[in-house]
Amino acid sequence: MRIFLLLLLNFIVFPSLAQDSAISFADAIKKNIKKYNSQTDLAFDSGDIAKGNALFDSLVQNHLVGSRFDNYSFKCINSRKVKLEKIKKPVFIITYASWCVMNKGEIPALNKLARKYDDDMQFIVVFWDMRSDVLKISRQFSHKIKVCYANESYRNDAAVVATLKHTLGFPTSYFLNSDLQVVDIKRGGIAIPPGRISVKKAMEINYNVFNERLVSFMEKKDLTKQQLANNE
Repeated sequence: MRIFLLLLLNFIVFPSLAQDSAISFADAIKKNIKKYNSQTDLAFDSGDIAKGNALFDSLVQNHLVGSRFDNYSFKCINSRKVKLEKIKKPVFIITYASWCVMNKGEIPALNKLARKYDDDMQFIVVFWDMRSDVLKISRQFSHKIKVCYANESYRNDAAVVATLKHTLGFPTSYFLNSDLQVVDIKRGGIAIPPGRISVKKAMEINYNVFNERLVSFMEKKDLTKQQLANNE
């Protein structure tokens, strides 16, 4: 049923399937976000969570995958500014806010994954906060992870805040290939079972879900290039 719903949404809700290899992620968002928001507002207002999630998947797969991230420059807690174009390898970005409680075991899981995939991709965590709000939590992350921050109050952050924070929300994970093309986007945190659970078990759950996503990402990271080349 879910597969049928996704196929139906592909052709009815978002009928334009053509992906322009030259389009930027920001332009793709501007072009499609209004229609997406109106559809999801109706879905969630009626309590249809499955349809809302399907609409997000349709937006990502039909309009955002293959678009190119702008060369955002993030202010970084543990190094100089991070400019995406200078990384030269696949990038995994996950966004948070300091006032949102992260999953138990989530940071240790990300630290372990950053060590595992250090040669294959760059991990970037972006908090939608001012520097002072991020300092304490930043100390929990591995030095393999670039811990960054962006906020409306900073003069140069308006574009990235408007494009990422105020459209797709957070926590949101972005998977980019070495050319900064979007390979996939996942929204929301990892579902942890209710009730008492040890940090070790919570870390294991977070690790397994993120690792599954990253394995899929690494398998697909060159597929976007091939698809776009075939469409030219």
